[in-house]
Amino acid sequence: MWPEAFAARYRERGYWTGTVLGDVLRRGAGRHPRRTALVDGDRRYDYAALDAWADRTAAGLLGIGIAAGDNVVVHLPNTAEFVSLSFALFRIGARPVYALPAHRRSEIAHMCAVSEAVAYVIPDRHAGYDFRGLAAEVRAEAPALRHVLVAGDPGPFTALSDVGADPVPLPDPDPSSVALFLLSGGTTGLPKLIPRTHDDYAYNLRASAEVTGLGEDTVYLAALPVAHNFPLACPGVLGTLHAGGTVVLTASPSPADAFPLIERERVTVTALVPALALLWLEAAKATRRDVSSLRLLQVGGAKLKEGPARRVAPELGCALQQVFGMAEGLLCYTRGDDSDEVVATTQGRPLCPDDEVRIVDADGVDVEPGATGQLLTRGPYTLRGYHRAPEHNARAFTDDGFYLTGDLVRALPSGHLVVEGRVKEVINRAGEKVSTEEVEGHLLAHPAVHDAALVGVPDDLLGERSCAFVLPRGAAPSHAELTAFLRDRGLADYKLPDRVEVLTAFPYTAVGKVSKKALARRAAD
Repeated sequence: MWPEAFAARYRERGYWTGTVLGDVLRRGAGRHPRRTALVDGDRRYDYAALDAWADRTAAGLLGIGIAAGDNVVVHLPNTAEFVSLSFALFRIGARPVYALPAHRRSEIAHMCAVSEAVAYVIPDRHAGYDFRGLAAEVRAEAPALRHVLVAGDPGPFTALSDVGADPVPLPDPDPSSVALFLLSGGTTGLPKLIPRTHDDYAYNLRASAEVTGLGEDTVYLAALPVAHNFPLACPGVLGTLHAGGTVVLTASPSPADAFPLIERERVTVTALVPALALLWLEAAKATRRDVSSLRLLQVGGAKLKEGPARRVAPELGCALQQVFGMAEGLLCYTRGDDSDEVVATTQGRPLCPDDEVRIVDADGVDVEPGATGQLLTRGPYTLRGYHRAPEHNARAFTDDGFYLTGDLVRALPSGHLVVEGRVKEVINRAGEKVSTEEVEGHLLAHPAVHDAALVGVPDDLLGERSCAFVLPRGAAPSHAELTAFLRDRGLADYKLPDRVEVLTAFPYTAVGKVSKKALARRAAD
């Protein structure tokens, strides 16, 4: 947690106001109860109805023994149940651990173990996958799990819709306590849990809503999985509800699904990763849908190249906001009064006046102004440590509390940052972070793999694709065989290697390490 001197300063300067996340919806229901808060397909909820649903769910969760301080792995897609359940958990002081829809047994079992989760919440089926089978596997590995709650047909488990009761008075959680857990990009193996407090996350969503210009007339399309920090609170779903706007959910960000929703609901704001932004730009040329209501497109999760950035306004007819940040905290945004050049060529400047930024060389020494180095940061919404990860925390933070982001950036005199790359071994595939170490570990478990190395390959559509170089033990396994093997081990699909190349030996550096630079050059060629 933050040292008291920092916490006092953040409160004094108005960043931390004592707001608890459950009140974000409560206040909206009090101000404008009949305004539409949430649209999920044919289901529409005004603020009063969504608030009442959250209260009933909170009472039901208490009734089955889920209490303040408990952790609950939430593995739901973009549905109304995700939103109501989140507010229910906030209100009782239980902490959602947000898993992504693409996660499978490997990641979920890890989250349950590290968080000591008492409950796991899933859909019955999503995108053709039956999550109840996954839940059965996870439950066998996670003895702390007392409940599996299912949105839809529960099968052998409990229906989430049956977890409801008459609302009861609830004390507010301590604003300085942990409200939720986000996931790291998994740059050093399986993802770390990122604790976000009521105070810091309320500031995150409130300040993001302000810098993005959200208001009561905002209609926000949640196109990305809302378990991600970006569509959840940057400003996302929570920021929109704070501003009194309307959230529209879609399980698919494809233009074929999103454009009709933009037309029907008169969507004004949405957020995409660069790969999807490119798809939307191409689809906009031929669409017959009226997407003229869209006034702002946020793009983040990976660096948007200058060429596509310059196409957004003329081809989609809306403004572009570049967003650079991390679930660990620091957020940078381009602003509405930035020049077209700044919006097209930078990834924004820090959200908060008290965001402290250092750019350092490999020895931890501050670089000269304008030079490229690793980004270090601390501030009122940047974590001071991952959950139950003392060894990793010792490497990820300086002694005075700066977080080592692993991103390589340079700063302009205006304070805007330009992202130049990264230090960590992680592949950014369409905004999803793939840990090379994690995938290599799974590849090495195959009996026909002697050694393996995963590298990223630049890709115009996805930003990067992954290429696995394999030294075989005997007959080399095929790409299809390795894919089936990794899926069977519970690896998420986005982590599966896009290519597999078989070698007889790896190139090595002068100090005897596998040269991933040489492998990356070979993959690119």
